[in-house]
Amino acid sequence: MAIIRPFSALRPNKNIAAKLASRPYDVLNSEEARQEVKNNPESFLHITKAEVDLPENVDIHSKAVYEKAKENLARFQQDGILFREEKPCYYIYRLIMDGRSQTGLVAVSSVADYENGLIKKHEFTRPEKEQDRIDHMTTIEAQTGKVFLAYNNVAELDTFINNWKTHHQPEYDFTADDGIQHTVWVVNDEAVIAAITNLFKEKVPATYIADGHHRAASAAKVSKALPNSEEAAYFLTVIFPAGELAIMDYNRVVKDLNGMTPEAFIAALHDDFEVTHSISPVKPATLHEFGMYLNGNWYLLRSRPGTYTEDPIGVLDVSVLAENVLDKLLDIKDQRTDKRIDFVGGIRGIGELEKRVNSGEMKVAFSLYPVTIQQLFDIADSGEVMPPKSTWFEPKLRDGLLTHLL
Repeated sequence: MAIIRPFSALRPNKNIAAKLASRPYDVLNSEEARQEVKNNPESFLHITKAEVDLPENVDIHSKAVYEKAKENLARFQQDGILFREEKPCYYIYRLIMDGRSQTGLVAVSSVADYENGLIKKHEFTRPEKEQDRIDHMTTIEAQTGKVFLAYNNVAELDTFINNWKTHHQPEYDFTADDGIQHTVWVVNDEAVIAAITNLFKEKVPATYIADGHHRAASAAKVSKALPNSEEAAYFLTVIFPAGELAIMDYNRVVKDLNGMTPEAFIAALHDDFEVTHSISPVKPATLHEFGMYLNGNWYLLRSRPGTYTEDPIGVLDVSVLAENVLDKLLDIKDQRTDKRIDFVGGIRGIGELEKRVNSGEMKVAFSLYPVTIQQLFDIADSGEVMPPKSTWFEPKLRDGLLTHLL
């Protein structure tokens, strides 16, 4: 059963929370981060993407970046921007986007549960991204990014969380510049804390990583590097009931056509797909439909019979694309390590796919139909893994509001 515990968060003073809270480190590049920190010396990006305070030509994975992050974190504490909670607490974190609300419990989860399979995975990780988080955590001695977990709804937990929200004032409540409302309550009553801990232990047989595989894998390795740290045996998580979550599409862009001309590539696609030219951008409306953007044109691809199976992995469109296009035609065998492929979250819209191709950076883009929560659970329960970057969750949790010190 799931083992969670409260923790003493490092968090901002109430009057600075909205300015400090930042988007996660992995949803924006260095240039976007530099733009976001302009005129905002309190942005938490100074810690999660510390290259913003160094010359633009700096290697973002260099020791200098991690040391700058450590320096900035210490400065934020010295200046009173951040303080540490006096006693271990749970925290309730609600996000509202486009009128849809989701509420999770912020806690630290057991590394042992992760290693024993009680925190279930559905993706492999990319080694270079894992190493980046290991270096960041060990240098600054903190976990800044939350692992996004899901679990099957438990009525008693829903009641505890809803009652606390109803009868207590939030510590933070603001709407970020992207229109998403972030509200955080501090759960500091020892009886309620004990009840929540016990309910997870009794009623939640497993949790599922929805987003944050790299952060979880890195935290497990950091715990081994810090065997004498009790805090390092746990990692920062936000745990949401499945009924409140929705998954967005996670799309692909590829640098080249593996030596083929566009005409030859489209001809080869006909073996496994019905290919139709589209006068408008293609956002797939159902399973086994794909959009493709190539040479300034959009195409609708429909899978032919035999291109997919009905098992939990084979039925996914990320699997259909991987097997019948990326591997078969473009010779991309491992999406985790191949430098010719990149991934674009659905929140960036279809226009981002066009932008990446029109710039000349990429040659072709594919839009996909999103995975469902139940598919994610089924795959994790089966012990299988999806192709990397199969799921994109929105809204994103803000960094900086709650940090776990090691």
